[in-house]
Amino acid sequence: MHTHITKRSKQRDRIFHVLKRTRSHPTAEWVFDQVREEMPKISLGTVYRNLHVLKEQGKIQELDFGEGIKRYDAFLGEHYHFVCEMCGTVQDLEVPRLQDVNARVQEIVPERIRSHRLDFFGTCTKCSSKI
Repeated sequence: MHTHITKRSKQRDRIFHVLKRTRSHPTAEWVFDQVREEMPKISLGTVYRNLHVLKEQGKIQELDFGEGIKRYDAFLGEHYHFVCEMCGTVQDLEVPRLQDVNARVQEIVPERIRSHRLDFFGTCTKCSSKI
């Protein structure tokens, strides 16, 4: 992680605000569409660069659920995700973290375990009702 100071920008503040107000785990393109409503001259490249800076600053997390696209989450508390394999929606799961997982894996591997990520895949209730 880089330790150089990046000056604040209105564009980055706006991008961060958009991410803070959603729990939908959006793509950069979705963020771009939202920010462009207030900042019509912003470019998609600027959004990507600022998402990268926010990630480097530890303010957001970048998630990859195997779709070939990155998603972004401003909720940094440890939590699990549910991904619908039909519509692609990503939901935060309100379930307690499995506290002993890190310790159990640490007993097996020599690498130092800091945290874990667990994602669940299936069909959301909206898509299930269409089957």
